[in-house]
Parts: sequence; C-alpha cells; structure tokens
Amino acid sequence: MFCEKPLTLTVEEADEVLSLTAKAGVRLQPGHARRYDPSHVRAKKRIEAGEIGDPVLFKSLGRDQSPPPVSYMASGVNGMFFQDSGVHEFDLGRWMMNDEIAELHAYGAVLVFPEAAQFNDIDTAVVNLKFSRGALGAVENYMQAVYGYDIRTEIVGSKGTIMLGYLQQTPEVVLTATGARTDVVDHFLIRFADGYLDEMRDFVRTILADGEPKVDGFDGRQAVAAAAAAERSYREGRPVALQNPPRPVKA
Repeated sequence: MFCEKPLTLTVEEADEVLSLTAKAGVRLQPGHARRYDPSHVRAKKRIEAGEIGDPVLFKSLGRDQSPPPVSYMASGVNGMFFQDSGVHEFDLGRWMMNDEIAELHAYGAVLVFPEAAQFNDIDTAVVNLKFSRGALGAVENYMQAVYGYDIRTEIVGSKGTIMLGYLQQTPEVVLTATGARTDVVDHFLIRFADGYLDEMRDFVRTILADGEPKVDGFDGRQAVAAAAAAERSYREGRPVALQNPPRPVKA
C-alpha cells in the first residue's frame, strides 16, 4: 500500500494504521519523495561513506512560491501547516542524520497570507531540533517565496559539509544591458520529478520482489509525530520532547 504524506493527521491514527497493516501483512510505504531525489540520494551515500565525518548539524528550508488556494485550506483540518509542509523536513532530518528527533521548539506566525488565520493556520515557521545523539538542526517553512520553489538542505559534519538545492531550472543565463536573467524552478512537480518517478518505480519493484519498502510505515509515523510535536510546541510556546518508540521488528 502506498500512501502520500502525511501518513495520517495524528500520531494515534498512525499507530492504528501500523497495527492494522502489520496484522494484515500489508506492506506500507508513505510518500516521502525527497529520499528518492538524486541529489539527496547522493548526499546520503556520501554521509554513509564518512566523507563529512559525523553529522552534527542539519538545516533544511522549504519555501513555496505561493500559498495554496483558500479552498484547499478550507477542505482540510485546521492548523495543518506543519503536517503539510514541515513533515518533509522532519523526515529528511531523520534520514540524513540517521537519528530520531528527541526535542523541538517551533515558532510560527501569519506574516504574508492573512487568509491562513481564518483556518487557525500559519504561513511561516522555524523549528529548532535536537536529535537523540546530541546533534542539532533547524527547519524553515514559508508559504510565499514569490520568486520560485526554493528547497535547500545542508548537513554539517565533523570533517565537511554537504549543501543541496538550486533555483535555476535550466543551464541558461540571458545577459543584457539590464543585467542577468535566468529561469527558476516554480513547482515541486518540476523540482522533484525524478524523485517521484524513482519512488514509484522502487515501490513497484519492491512489491513484485516481495520485499520490504525502503521507507516504511514507521518512517511515516515518525514524521507525523514530529509535525504534531511542532504544532504543539508552537501553540504552547515551549519546547516539546518526542516519545520515540523502537522501530517494530518485521516478522
């Protein structure tokens, strides 16, 4: 079973899904396509190979070009900015750092899209992270970058740093008397086109080979839990510790 992110909207629902799929013997994969994006895959391999030493700092930002339609916000659960946007960064942090998020402190505001407030939501957020083994992290999400779809990730290690992300869509620069001009990536389907295709190909291959998904239900559950903790932290104005259960042992 393939389920687009977030796996669920609450941790309780995620735990129930994991329990039901385990009892039914159903293999479950949540849609976290950044794990299949070629640049992120290469970065993960470099980290595992020890090229940057021990990862000590994770930074990631996700900026949409423009807010979603008001009808989209009205159709969902109020206050879902962290589950809709931040869930990408939380999953990426767990994967790149090979560690669980132990604690986070989220800050949020309505700064550019006032319509968000009527749905008890926000348009801008910054979340500070602490991982279980002591590494730190910072996540930024923003709803209205205007200039394009801006996704960037940085992993700082004890022996080096990996930086990911780009804005220019094609290797073309136009130079005139008024200056330099390039195009930009303006949509997630363009930025992560390869990742979406590789994700689905891998899922199909896994099922046909009777294997286990690389990204499983537990990964989806943990991303939901981090987003829920961020929401709670923002609402309550304090750091929130996460209760991280052990990964279920597959039969």
